[in-house]
Amino acid sequence: MTATLSKRAIAGTLGKAETKVVGVVLQEALTDLIDLGLTAKQAHWNVVGPHFRSVHLQLDELVDSAREFSDSVAERAAALGISPDGRAATVAADATEFPSGYLSDSEVITLIVSRLDASVRKLRKHIQATETADPVTQDLLIGITAKLEEQHWMFQAQAV
Repeated sequence: MTATLSKRAIAGTLGKAETKVVGVVLQEALTDLIDLGLTAKQAHWNVVGPHFRSVHLQLDELVDSAREFSDSVAERAAALGISPDGRAATVAADATEFPSGYLSDSEVITLIVSRLDASVRKLRKHIQATETADPVTQDLLIGITAKLEEQHWMFQAQAV
């Protein structure tokens, strides 16, 4: 016996045009944040070198942050009547390439700094796009950007 689920729409509070803009922004941010968390976890498992422990632990902090941020973004989308899509195939379609195998701590730092830089740049574009469409979403993205910039700084500080 096959069960069928009815498709129920959640009604958001934004207008159609605003919902469209915010929907694109939130979906792009969601997939990027999920990918960031997966990338950081891959690096966490494969980092080696004299600074292994500090980098390993800092990567876990980044994983936790990325997971928290992706959940906040997905829940914001759902609250606005936008169905978030965090499926593996969706994330993989836009995923950033990351090397496999063991990587030196200095290489991991360089790769993660670059990845964080790219994420922050994307988020800044999303912040601009939501300025008029939805200041509440914009505020969420500003907070996430600030925390990722802090992570960017902390990883960079290990490389000097």
